[in-house]
Formats: sequence, C-alpha cells, structure tokens
Amino acid sequence: MTRKQLPTEPVKLTENLIKGLDPGAARYEVRDTELRGLKIRVTPAGVKTFCLVYRNREGRQIRYTVGHYGQITLKQARDLAAEAMGEVAGKNDPQEKKRKARKAAAMPTLMQFVDGDYGDWVKAHHKSSIKTMHRLESVLEAFGSTKLDRITAWNLEKWRAQRLKAGRKPATVNRDIDTLKAALSKAVEWKVIDQHPVAGVKRVKAEEAGRIRYLTQAEEKRLREALCARDSRMRARRSSANTWREQRGYESKVGLSGAADHLTPMVLLAMNTGLRRGELFLLTWGNVNLPRAMLTVQAKTAKSSRTRHVPLNTEALAVLRTWKASQADTGSLVFPGRDGKPFDNINRSWNAVREAAKLKDFTFHDLRHHFASRLVMASVDLNTVRELLGHSDIKMTLRYAHLAPEHKADAVARLVQS
Repeated sequence: MTRKQLPTEPVKLTENLIKGLDPGAARYEVRDTELRGLKIRVTPAGVKTFCLVYRNREGRQIRYTVGHYGQITLKQARDLAAEAMGEVAGKNDPQEKKRKARKAAAMPTLMQFVDGDYGDWVKAHHKSSIKTMHRLESVLEAFGSTKLDRITAWNLEKWRAQRLKAGRKPATVNRDIDTLKAALSKAVEWKVIDQHPVAGVKRVKAEEAGRIRYLTQAEEKRLREALCARDSRMRARRSSANTWREQRGYESKVGLSGAADHLTPMVLLAMNTGLRRGELFLLTWGNVNLPRAMLTVQAKTAKSSRTRHVPLNTEALAVLRTWKASQADTGSLVFPGRDGKPFDNINRSWNAVREAAKLKDFTFHDLRHHFASRLVMASVDLNTVRELLGHSDIKMTLRYAHLAPEHKADAVARLVQS
C-alpha cells in the first residue's frame, strides 16, 4: 500500500495491511480501530514500530513504544498494548515503569562502581588511596555483587552486627561503614543513584578514647639499637660486596656511611616531628628549611588538608643534614623510593626492625603517638601539641591529656585556702 492510498481515518490493522505499508519521504502513522491508541509508525528507512498513545496521571500525552514489527507480531503488539492500557487505567505509567526497568538494568554493582569510575577517582584525589581501596575490600566481600540502589540500611546494619559479634572493634566497623557511605555519596553526586540508600545508618556508639601507644625508655633504647645494628649490617654487606667486585675487576658500588638507607632517618624524623608516614613519603626538600630548622607539611599532603609548620629539634636537624649529605641526588623527594617515586609502604624493613627491637603491639604510626606523648609529659600545652600534630579538632589531642596528671592536680590544689 502506498502513502497516497493510506486512509486518513483509523482502520483495523491487519498483517497484510502492515506488510503493504511502504516507506515514504517522511515518517507516518496508521491508527488502529480495534485498540484505541495503538498505531503503526513507518519511517523513511522502512522501520515499522507499534506505538501506544495515552495520557498519564498528569494529563500529558505519552507515546509508548510497544515493539518493532518483525520482532513482535500484530497480535503480540495488541496484547502488550492492552496490558499497558490496563496499567494506565490503574493509575500507573507504563512508560515510567519501562524507564525504571531500563535504569535498573544499567545500574552497576558496588564492585563495578569501585573497579570503575569511583576507584579511578579515589586514586586521583585521595591522599590515602591505597588505604581507602584496601578498606573497601571488606565491604566488597559483603556487598560487591549488590547493585548500588539495592544496598539497604537493614542489610548494612545486619552486616555491622555480624562483624561486631565476630569480634571486630567498633572503630574498625565504623571506618568501614564510613568508607561505604562515602562511595555511595559520590554515586549520588554523579547521579548514578537518585538517593543515598544508607545515609541514615549511624556509627556504632562506643568508647573511642583512641589508641595511645608510646615507647618506654627501654623500648626506645632497643629500637635505636636495632636501627644502628641494621645500618651496620648493611654497611658491612656493601663493603664485603665491593671487595668481591674489586677482586674480579668489577666496578664497585658507592659505599654506605651513616644511615644505610631511608629507614633510620624516617623513624627518627617521625619520633621528633610527629609526621605521618604518608607525609614523610611525600616530604620534599623544598619544604625543608635547614637554616631555619623548620619543615612544612603542605595542605595537599596533609590529612587535615591544612598547611602546618613543624620546628626541627637538634636530632631531627642533624638527621636531615646527614641524610642530605649522603645522597648523590638530592632531587625533589627527601625519601625517594624506587625510580625516584614516593614510597607506598616500608612494611618489610620496619617490621624487621620492630621485631629485632622486641616491640609488641607497636606500629609505625605509633611513632606519632610517641612524639605527642613525650610533649604532653614534658608539660607542653595541648593546643601547641594539636598544632604540631596538625589536628583540626582539639578532641583528637585530648586523648593525650591523661599523660599530664599534674595539670589536674595543680587545678584542684588551687581550691585549698592558704
């Protein structure tokens, strides 16, 4: 049937009529009399599509695609259109239902989201991206295969209860949940999901005084001795290796003097400045002022995203001067890793020294606690300690207050009338 032969009024659609519809110069439609609102649309390319026209609850006219002729028959199109009109009669919108189904089908799982755009974003913008991605691993074990909009508060609270029952510390569980909530917040911001599914889940209420672990005098002595012994062994090995190379006519490697590598100066600097491990990894010579005995932690490398200035005491100053003098290439980083790139960890060397010093339950981060604890026990006021540590909130620094009991004793002593 050609375009000129088409009826201007609705007709009963049949298979033969549809087969005879030829494409024209423009798109056209033929309306069905058997099912009101059903049409067959023909494009200039010859594509024939069943459509249903109806009005939604707001009174707007909606054009709903039922299916393409050839993929479905006329009878199937009428059945599907009749089903859609039944939904319209029930105050539902089949077009909206289809849109939601299509969106649900395209909704990524948490694993896909983390492995894709979110993981890339974390690695580009988080100072502690490795730690964040590692923390997400425990969350992915529980929710990795779940679509983002299917993660519910009930499921999250159930998982939280299971982890607490299994002996996980409240602080650990809270950090894991915070990490998941941060990922879902970004999904809302990027319009991957319409609303945050677990925004109302609160942190576990627990006594969070914070972990305070510092070295006793005996422990500090053992740590320093272990560092010295390690440096001595490394210097001896380098000297022995060079003797072997010289005897065979090979070129000798540069001899080691003082600190054999990065570990000793890193540890001593952490003990005397309170810098975090990541801040040490990213510290540059441009932010070390040896004449003024001052180093600067830039906002972009600080956990608090605030720049702070840390004075260097005599040991820290001597460590940096000696370390700089021993470096053949004093490029940008104070402690360059392999190929001049920043370290991502020093676990192997640190753990070996820690074990040699017989330090139980002591991490590299505890060197920061050691720094703060010694300040407080030396009667340095807490606000100064807060500034040196780079805490944005005094609450974090108050964890060390109990180490200065004489302040409280002085306070209550003033109540006694002389």
